[in-house]
Amino acid sequence: MSHDALPVLDLADLHAGPEAVERFREQLRVATHEVGFFHLRHGIDRAVVDELFATARAFFALPEEDKRAIEMTNSAQFRGWTRLGGELTQGQVDYREQIDIGPERPLRDDVDPPYLRLDGPNQWPAALPQLRTVIEAWTDRLGVLGRDLMAQWALSLGAPADHFTSTFDDASTLLKIVRYPGTEQTSQGVGDHKDPGFLTLLLIEPGKSGLQVQTDGGWIDVPPTDDCFVVNIGELMEAVTDGYLRATSHRVTAPAVGSERLSIPFFFNPALDAEAPVVPLRPEYAERARGVTQDAANVISTRYGDNLLKARLRAHPDVAARHHADLVGGAG
Repeated sequence: MSHDALPVLDLADLHAGPEAVERFREQLRVATHEVGFFHLRHGIDRAVVDELFATARAFFALPEEDKRAIEMTNSAQFRGWTRLGGELTQGQVDYREQIDIGPERPLRDDVDPPYLRLDGPNQWPAALPQLRTVIEAWTDRLGVLGRDLMAQWALSLGAPADHFTSTFDDASTLLKIVRYPGTEQTSQGVGDHKDPGFLTLLLIEPGKSGLQVQTDGGWIDVPPTDDCFVVNIGELMEAVTDGYLRATSHRVTAPAVGSERLSIPFFFNPALDAEAPVVPLRPEYAERARGVTQDAANVISTRYGDNLLKARLRAHPDVAARHHADLVGGAG
């Protein structure tokens, strides 16, 4: 497989007969073994995508006071709006603003272990009620797609189709709506990182570039492909396959002055307290498993809640200090 461009898979193959299904599974396995990223042609009606981006633009166009009313610092669950420059990657400021939206759940009485604190309600802008309607329909759609892809991955690796099913019974999804404004201040839209979970489905505004992926040959640009998601796997998928599948570093460069870029990533992950099930690889794949990337500063747990809490505390130190001082060494 060439490492200077991402492969393109087509969901239509899953409905085009046995040979097409087998081809899709093989492409899925190879892409995530060799690169960890691919384009996925989704077949979603263009009007649905257009409405999603129009609603995103309407949110970012709201007056500052409307967005501040739902600022993430109000939420112990790390939900809501993050001001421009309000998130960190590798300790460096990301030049973007965004809103984070998770599963709509009541606050929990039991918050031990600490990752259970992440369950709770979202913050929705009163000035844009249609945002909730549009986003909840989108996350429902992508939740179905996520489950379908996890079944295909299991089969491609030699496991039963339902290998991951129970792990996602109470999926802990996260959707971000992100705006990257043009700037000369920094090149970092988002710094070099790997995602902490299983699966990311990224929708990029048509015609807007900036995403870069690290391959064996160096960093490559990932231009948007019409009617496609950019899909990547995270550290948990690497962990449950003993490194046979690869979680890949990626970053986003800031746009030039006078332009902006919108993107909408959806992170499909298991319940916070779910133990990710190790995949029984076919012997020929197990022989090529590379082991899990070890980093003393970023220990990967097979329980998703541990990984998510660690990532959120690092990315949003202001929220951590306000709501989780006992976890970050501050005074309670």
